[in-house]
Amino acid sequence: MRATVMYQAGDVRVQDVPDARIREPTDALVRVTRACVCGSDLWPYRTMEAEPDGRRMGHEFIGVVEDIGPEVASIARGDVVVAPFVFSDGTCEFCTEGLPTSCRHGGFWGVGDVDGGQGEAVRVPLADGTLVALPVGEDDALMPSLLTLSDVFATGHHAAESARVREGATVAVVGDGAVGLCGVLAAHRLGAEQIIILGRHRARTDIAQDFGATDVVAERGGEAVERVHELTGGAGVHSVLECVGLEEAFGTALRIARPGGAVGRVGVPQYDALPGAQSSFLRNVTVSGGIAPARAYIRELLPDVLEGRLEPGRVFDRTVGLEGVPDGYRAMEDREAIKVLIQP
Repeated sequence: MRATVMYQAGDVRVQDVPDARIREPTDALVRVTRACVCGSDLWPYRTMEAEPDGRRMGHEFIGVVEDIGPEVASIARGDVVVAPFVFSDGTCEFCTEGLPTSCRHGGFWGVGDVDGGQGEAVRVPLADGTLVALPVGEDDALMPSLLTLSDVFATGHHAAESARVREGATVAVVGDGAVGLCGVLAAHRLGAEQIIILGRHRARTDIAQDFGATDVVAERGGEAVERVHELTGGAGVHSVLECVGLEEAFGTALRIARPGGAVGRVGVPQYDALPGAQSSFLRNVTVSGGIAPARAYIRELLPDVLEGRLEPGRVFDRTVGLEGVPDGYRAMEDREAIKVLIQP
């Protein structure tokens, strides 16, 4: 079968790999019908050292179940399913506590002998605890929005929950990528009264405003901090969603949080130490967040997508076939696309 393999920074190829197949009785075999390129895929695209055997790519996908192992009970052949970006058993103490990303028996797509999502098919370990069946056909018009449940919308929601977004809150979202835009949508869904998007790309901030942002701050650094304080009467915001992962972005997030406020960080950190420890301590600013437990959120978010109340799939602004994936990476890196949808 064909699948995406990254060999080093900037070197992404689509090539023949061994066919996905059932290996364990708890496996499912899924034919991929939709996948995408994630903003987090761009970090290795920029920095990855050469690996002779390459790295299988992709962790967000929807597909059709082609086969199941004898111990799989919750899904059946022919089901359309969405896979969160981490597989998990659904039964360990961490899964039952709502943290499947820390599953004792789980893991990540593309690691070891596990297929990546940017390919024609995927062997899904621990299928019962991982996959969620969708009550739609494989070519339903909702597919782009349903695909966001695998990662990007769930991650935006995790940022909002970690930042304690509640009805009537003032919120700032740092970053206008797909996760930031989904963070705006999540904050709006939770009832935030004022939502400030910090971003400088008009096409993206226009979507943010459609998603519920009330204000746009295009400045950066100290100027951005001043502008957010102007918009909040000098107080800062109750909740900050940090959706970038760079030290400057996190520093800005801490500085615009009001005393007693909270920062939910979901951008993959590209720094070793948290900045602003003393100032945030003195203002009782809570810092929370981390890798999003998408599997725990899918059923909560699914009805709003199925019933058309939310359309997070608008973050996809380019579609490619499987052979076009390398150009999809390039387009996102060059900011020609917000998020690239893959239709094998």
